[in-house]
Amino acid sequence: MKQVYLDNAATTALRPEVIERMTEVLKDNFGNPSSTHSFGRSSKSLLEQCRKNVANHFNVSAAEIIFTSGGTEADNLALRSAVRDLGVTHIITSKIEHHAILHTIEQLQKEYELKLSYVNLDECGLVNYTHLEELIKSNDKTLVSLMHINNEIGNILNLELVGKLCKEHGALFHSDTVQSIGHYKLDLNAVPIDFLAASAHKFHGPKGVGFCFIRKESGLKPLIFGGEQERGYRAGTESIHNIAGLDEALKIAYSNLDEDKAYILELKQHFIQCLKAEIPTVRFNGGCEDKVNSTYTLVNVCLPIEASKAPMLQFQLDLKGIACSKGSACQSGSSQQSHVLSAILDNENLQKPSIRFSFSVFNTKEELDYVIQVLADFVNS
Repeated sequence: MKQVYLDNAATTALRPEVIERMTEVLKDNFGNPSSTHSFGRSSKSLLEQCRKNVANHFNVSAAEIIFTSGGTEADNLALRSAVRDLGVTHIITSKIEHHAILHTIEQLQKEYELKLSYVNLDECGLVNYTHLEELIKSNDKTLVSLMHINNEIGNILNLELVGKLCKEHGALFHSDTVQSIGHYKLDLNAVPIDFLAASAHKFHGPKGVGFCFIRKESGLKPLIFGGEQERGYRAGTESIHNIAGLDEALKIAYSNLDEDKAYILELKQHFIQCLKAEIPTVRFNGGCEDKVNSTYTLVNVCLPIEASKAPMLQFQLDLKGIACSKGSACQSGSSQQSHVLSAILDNENLQKPSIRFSFSVFNTKEELDYVIQVLADFVNS
């Protein structure tokens, strides 16, 4: 059976070079980086070199990069400490954020007196920046938490504008950049972001490792207590082989960024054009047809299928060897409708099946043509 993997927004395949690097570290750098003997010093040296390498990609100091278990932990670290330790009483977010943001804020509301505001979105799910500025203009200690790239519909946030608005009005700015790190260049010396989350498995690195960017002298405090690892922000022995894998994956991603971006964008445009030709009444959710306001890595497709056939679509795709998603992988197994699509679609279109297809440099046009034919056959059956 043909196998086509188009769920790269959920996770990506490890690059061979990353596997090789991690294997070497597992064999040669098994010492605890907190130990003072030569084995520990060797691991500590590798750890700090990886930290410097990551920091250099974003034009920040190594001290501002804290390794975590992934994006969710990094988001929790920033949000929880902002409320608990920095005195934030007002959080501004949107209804289409990742659940790592929304569920964390819901929990914080139960524990603290917290004002929560949702910024208005247009029909494509793009942020209304005028309304955002109105919300920021408050006397409260405010944190804005908005993701750079939406993981379901691909909308791109104007980080520079939001950062500027936050700085002008004395608000803190946190962004979940899990879908953009490794795919877009970010100069964090130029963009006034206070906290940022990233995860290695979204750019062909290993699962179980990511990082939190924490602006110098922010006052943020630990989420996990214990030893003094990660400059006191994150206790626990560092996973050296995973961190080395993250470092290697990020290096390759940014070394090949322009070439890979052009290739993947061409795949996306091919997919959109051919799908329209085969299924003229197909719709694309959010702004994912927009080259400027949407990421080049994914599309979210609403198919013209009657509600009775909808539950069978993803099952049929899986039978044909096609891996894709109806939304965030973190929600798979949930019978609930996507909270992102619920925020932007009317009831009629919500009843139709929507599928996210996300691409990588390992995909081909031939694979996409196969997927389009399977979709067309199902719609027309």
